[in-house]
Amino acid sequence: MFSKILAANDGSPGAVRALGAAISLAKLHQAELHMITVEAIPHFPASIDEVEEERYEANHRFAPVIDSARNQAKAARVKIEIHLVPGHVIEGIVEFVKTHNVDLLVVGFMGHSQLYERIIGSTTDRLVRLAPCSVLVVK
Repeated sequence: MFSKILAANDGSPGAVRALGAAISLAKLHQAELHMITVEAIPHFPASIDEVEEERYEANHRFAPVIDSARNQAKAARVKIEIHLVPGHVIEGIVEFVKTHNVDLLVVGFMGHSQLYERIIGSTTDRLVRLAPCSVLVVK
């Protein structure tokens, strides 16, 4: 049913559970498995060197998340392709889904306070609304 699955992973406990579900589904459906980690760039870089510096820092900041994902997929004997993307989280994930023809996006659920959810909303809510594919939210 699914041929290309994308797990969004920021290293949070919910995202780690989502990755586990994505690995199981990829194995079950013999689907391609991708993982995306989006590094929000906090400022507008003034030069290419600053962009490269941000990318270098992001690679090291998310290295444990990426290593853990590779090990988890390897243990399940599932091939995983990992993508570290700079930019806004929601835009980065939705754009990736569109350009890579992803069938299923798997995301973790992270509860916030009712006030936060009412004012800010959640990343998960926005992804469910904006992603042009099926979305599985893992609790």
